[in-house]
Amino acid sequence: MDERPVDAGALINELEGHLLIEATWGEGRAEADRFTRQFGWLTDSQRAEVEERFTEEYVSLARLSWQRTVQRGAELRGEYEEAYRVLRRRLLGVWVFGMGLLSAVGVVAVSLARR
Repeated sequence: MDERPVDAGALINELEGHLLIEATWGEGRAEADRFTRQFGWLTDSQRAEVEERFTEEYVSLARLSWQRTVQRGAELRGEYEEAYRVLRRRLLGVWVFGMGLLSAVGVVAVSLARR
């Protein structure tokens, strides 16, 4: 047995992925059945072949959609991280300016008090 520690998060993510794909296959089969019912003239073997191809296409399109969602999520994350960095820099700049201004006011006040 492998002695490496089990990463529970990775294991859960993998399990969720398998469950999601299995659910999508089930949805695809149900949609394929609904789709082929309108073609009463299909033989049983033709219906099975159309359902199989429909299901494969359904799952393929779902995966493509997931990949696009992941890609867009990564793009948005990058955009938000950059905006956050800009805001942090601005805040730091305002804070440094404020501390400098406060120090200058303090120095002026002390020098005026000594006169």
